[in-house]
Amino acid sequence: MRATFDFTGAEALVTGGSDGIGLAIARAFREAGAAVTVTGTKARAEAYPQDLSGFRYLPMIADDAASVDAVAAAFPALDVLVNNAGTAVRPPEAATPEGFARNIEINLNAVYRLTAGLKPALAARKGSVVNVASMTSYIAAPLIPGYGASKTAIVSLTKSLAAAWARDGIRVNAVAPGWIETKLTAVHREREAANAAILGRTPFGRWGKPEEMAGPVLFLASGAAGFVTGVTLPVDGGYSSA
Repeated sequence: MRATFDFTGAEALVTGGSDGIGLAIARAFREAGAAVTVTGTKARAEAYPQDLSGFRYLPMIADDAASVDAVAAAFPALDVLVNNAGTAVRPPEAATPEGFARNIEINLNAVYRLTAGLKPALAARKGSVVNVASMTSYIAAPLIPGYGASKTAIVSLTKSLAAAWARDGIRVNAVAPGWIETKLTAVHREREAANAAILGRTPFGRWGKPEEMAGPVLFLASGAAGFVTGVTLPVDGGYSSA
């Protein structure tokens, strides 16, 4: 059974929508009738192996303020913003102050900068923001502390903006993905012990698929969630409850 949503006439922006979870979400919004813009780090959409021809494409370098501001300036009005773009700085760099700061800059500061820059556009349509947090928002991330800290902060930012912007008719929610099959998680799937530990803790006993993130995001952005704001919804196959 597949839930359907109608976003005909709506304009959606999905950051990091060139691959993985972001691309799955962007495709779902397009299938639901929205005009969808995706961002990526490459100069042109054609530089990606994925077919992005059905989307408007804007380059965005998350740790470049001018690049983020340029994306915000491209929208006089916006119905949906999905803050999906992010990275996980890997060890050994992750343990350095510089690596920690880079993760915070990309995963948190850039999210706030873009979202704040788009507030007038979102207010014009009484739009919706869906941030992408993580299960590391709730559990320790000892090898990638900057990633965990940035995603924990996304949960707090979601609550704060939801409370601050409700008077403008803007809803702000988030999803917290569990272990999803993406390039970012490939290293864990390829390591037998790590993969076994992940599957052993996940009640569904499998990895999630990028497409399984799309439904929760569309729901939170839709009128069906019209009285929902400030919420972070785990989409993790039960991992966080195990």
